[in-house]
Amino acid sequence: MCEMRPRTWHVLLLWMLVCSCTTQAIEPITTVVVGIGATLGRTLFNYFHESCDSRWIAFNATGLRYDLDTKLFGQHLASRIILKAVKGFMTNPNPKKPLVLSLHGWTGTGKNFVSKLIAENIYKEGMDSSFVHVFTSTLHFPHPSQNATYKSQLQRWIKGNVTNCERSMFIFDEMDKMHPGLIDSIKPYLDYYDKLDGVSYRKSIFIFLSNAGGEGIIQTALDFWKRGRDREEIELKDLETSLSLSVFNNNQSGFFHTSLIDKNLVDFFVPFLPLEYRHVVQCAVAEMRARNLEPDQDVADKVARDLVYFPKSERVFSVKGCKTIESKLDYFT
Repeated sequence: MCEMRPRTWHVLLLWMLVCSCTTQAIEPITTVVVGIGATLGRTLFNYFHESCDSRWIAFNATGLRYDLDTKLFGQHLASRIILKAVKGFMTNPNPKKPLVLSLHGWTGTGKNFVSKLIAENIYKEGMDSSFVHVFTSTLHFPHPSQNATYKSQLQRWIKGNVTNCERSMFIFDEMDKMHPGLIDSIKPYLDYYDKLDGVSYRKSIFIFLSNAGGEGIIQTALDFWKRGRDREEIELKDLETSLSLSVFNNNQSGFFHTSLIDKNLVDFFVPFLPLEYRHVVQCAVAEMRARNLEPDQDVADKVARDLVYFPKSERVFSVKGCKTIESKLDYFT
């Protein structure tokens, strides 16, 4: 016989009590008992069903710091910026605008992973929360000819979800493949307004993920390496201005001449550096732990050696970062 958790016993006993009261109730108190049953029904529903309150949405600053320190590798800049930005925003009882983060870098460097870590340390259900919404450009906005329709749908979707819960999170993946001008349709929701049509967006989070600007980030990292400087010496000032300009002027990007950049509505442009061999090894070890396997350094090295690196002669940076680690680990274990 399986053992019930304390929470399950608690709910079961409450339910049995109401059922007992209902079956034994005499006519004069039937209405009272029905009322108790209805109240308990709502309590049970709220107990198990995700709702927009502190039981389901609570920021864990310690958890986010720990996850960034132990699960994200080779990204000293991103870790520091993300922690400060999210912590400052979530602990501010009256933010003036939504938090807007734009994460940039080559594939496999951790942009999607960081979005997941943020969600897991705010929402009890993590990425499965009904208050976390993910848009992928090639999936949700595939046809340039439908741009006007997409704009209208996007506005209605965001307004409806923020009306439902002000602590909503919106993640836009593949911003470099989004049709220019589309993202400007949500510009009013990211601005410094108390309310728009009776809805406040100031406690929501918007995260944009993009490969745009990746070449400049890689070049900066490569320049530091060629000069024999440690990558941890790279500072945000070495990348932020050139990154925002390259993204703004890229006519193939959803950020092309966008008012979000022009009006300084993006709070942080977060660069993700290309990963080196040692970081790939760390990713492999972390994946083993996630699978409850004993970390094997030899296997981790085999996985790392099997990846492609650039420049070809020096083999410094992983072409795909840690993106294929899971499948590679399947092969070597």
